[in-house]
Amino acid sequence: MTEPYTDIESISKSIRAGKVSPLDVVNGCLERIEALDPELNAFITVMAEQAREQAISAGAEIELGDWRGPLHGVPVGIKDFFDTAGTKTTAAYEHFKDRVPAKDAAIVAKLGEAGAVVIGKTNMHTMGMGTTGMESYYGPALNPWDAGYIPGGSSSGSAVAVASGMCYATVDTDAIGSCRLPAACCGVVGFKGTYGLIDASGILDGEEGADEMIMWLNHVGTTTRSVRDAALLLDAVAERSGPMTPSYFDQTTNTDGTLRVGVGENFGATPEVMAGFEAAVEVIKGLGCTVSEAIIPFGDPSGGLDAIEEDRKAIAGLAFGDFDVLILPTIPTAVPRVRDASGNPQALSPEFTIFANYYGLPTVSVPCGFDADGLPIGLQIAAGPWDEVSVLDLASRYQGATPWHTEHPGVQSEDREQGLRK
Repeated sequence: MTEPYTDIESISKSIRAGKVSPLDVVNGCLERIEALDPELNAFITVMAEQAREQAISAGAEIELGDWRGPLHGVPVGIKDFFDTAGTKTTAAYEHFKDRVPAKDAAIVAKLGEAGAVVIGKTNMHTMGMGTTGMESYYGPALNPWDAGYIPGGSSSGSAVAVASGMCYATVDTDAIGSCRLPAACCGVVGFKGTYGLIDASGILDGEEGADEMIMWLNHVGTTTRSVRDAALLLDAVAERSGPMTPSYFDQTTNTDGTLRVGVGENFGATPEVMAGFEAAVEVIKGLGCTVSEAIIPFGDPSGGLDAIEEDRKAIAGLAFGDFDVLILPTIPTAVPRVRDASGNPQALSPEFTIFANYYGLPTVSVPCGFDADGLPIGLQIAAGPWDEVSVLDLASRYQGATPWHTEHPGVQSEDREQGLRK
């Protein structure tokens, strides 16, 4: 079995150099899924046969010198919101349990062009209508750090799969924090770009559409174990139409330039979340950044659609005139227990995440520590529209200075119930 927590860049270099085949990598992920998923329930559909066929094709292409880039031969998961031709797409909803689309969603097609191997469709909160991840026709995904705590939602299975080493990355949706919230709960990286950076077409195509507000708020997101991996994935799936879109996102991470960092001061969080956040601020101060207090533009999305376009045009000047990035925790509390969240699909608060959806801002959640019960804490970094570079740069530099993204949940059966870290 291949090392489950190798990053995309490393496994890609090994594949390209012929040290490991895409089939070996895919089989390693499938073995881990077979061992862990019966209990963690991260996947709705495991596409084992198709993944092996894609891996064999990728291996043959690479041997012939037709290398498509860092995702070629690398296993990724797809949130079960995105259509996959010939494979059921259900949104974890009973009414769609037999729904098989004929066409790939735009992002699935982009991954195919990049040579990525789709290993399966990940579990989610039914129809994306909750933040806990506890409601699904196929049963809830379980937090791999401790099954007594929620995984977060709605992209629950994606965060669980990436955190437990079942695949290298996933593509997801984020309408009020649906990608970043589970990333924070499971100790991985949840990223969403500026509104429109990634084509969101092909989500339950042909079905009755979501209301207009959700369409404005919804972004395509990604879940990875490192910021560098998020940048590599973004290079494969981003549209190249933004005014500040670089040729390659992965070349913009971990620089040594000075960033103006605004530390949010207009919010309240529990003491252990604030302790993790304040420790992260101290690390960032040591990265050559200028750091000062800032007001997070939480806004009021409940006001409807009348002002959203004008608000998005104005936000860069209003919130980012003095700052390149703003930072705050991803969620205001520790990860809720399952028993406390039961029956309340919105038990995990999105109050710190939804502003980035309303204003369409590039934002990432990265791990920044653990609470007293051993559950992850998330740090959120946001920038002005089309400034993904600043978000990825600071997040990558922060990860390079901290160990949190290198710790992984003890998902072996003998210690999972205790929530131990390896």
